[in-house]
Amino acid sequence: MSMASTSAMRYRLGTQTVSRIGFGAMQLPGPGVFGPPRDRDEAIAVLRRAAELGVDHIDTAHFYGPVVANELIKAALYPYPEGLALVSKVGARRNSAGEVLRYDSPAELRQGIADNLRTLAVDHLAAVNLRLIDAAKPDQRFDDQLGAMMQARDDGLTGGVGLSNITREHLLHALARTDITCVQNPLNLADMTSMPVLEECHKRGIAFVPFFPLGSAFARPNPVLGNPGVMATAASLGYTPAQVALAWLLRLRPNVLLIPGTSSLRHLEENMAVPNVVLDAAARQLLASGA
Repeated sequence: MSMASTSAMRYRLGTQTVSRIGFGAMQLPGPGVFGPPRDRDEAIAVLRRAAELGVDHIDTAHFYGPVVANELIKAALYPYPEGLALVSKVGARRNSAGEVLRYDSPAELRQGIADNLRTLAVDHLAAVNLRLIDAAKPDQRFDDQLGAMMQARDDGLTGGVGLSNITREHLLHALARTDITCVQNPLNLADMTSMPVLEECHKRGIAFVPFFPLGSAFARPNPVLGNPGVMATAASLGYTPAQVALAWLLRLRPNVLLIPGTSSLRHLEENMAVPNVVLDAAARQLLASGA
């Protein structure tokens, strides 16, 4: 089964329909998502190979690097293939020491969108996610932020409003004001806290884009790839642990859009083969048990 040959491997993302295996650009910059890549030539090659393999959804952010991820995408793929959905996020910035700082007032969000457009050399993005930081519940700040995102969409800068790092309460609050194109929340075999958000998105036909699908890139040991059930399933079926974890997510709900990131051509090829991974009943039961 190939992504190109089955509609089950595509899903709506705003006004576009994209392959359910996309690409996340967060791992292209240097360690800690800061500074230049370890190997610029391979980073460029990874992006170009991703496009060759049918990736038409790339997730990025101006603050990855900062600017590094966007500049690599532009260098590798501009002029962009027809139908490529570029999705970014705003709400944060990096200082010279690499710290992640809030950048989420309405004016800052608007500037963040403008920065993404400029560094990617486009005048429109498929969607932009509002990345919330330490927001336990909807409040006036969230309403003001949402208003800025809606205005950017209405001005033609984005195809849709996305939300990231939210609760189900945030989602319902936002939906009372406007359509939501996509939601990005952490979700993987070791962290299921966003399942209520995924279920609400599924019910409403909203794309759900799990970040940290293989566990946090900053956690050691990795809680997903080091999971005994994942390792046992991979060994018994002849796949890598990453392929098993991604295949489980892909089949969790039909509105899940994966954006596994890598700076390695080998890992890219493995990620793109995930639609061919078959998890038998025993594997699904083992993974569901959390073993």
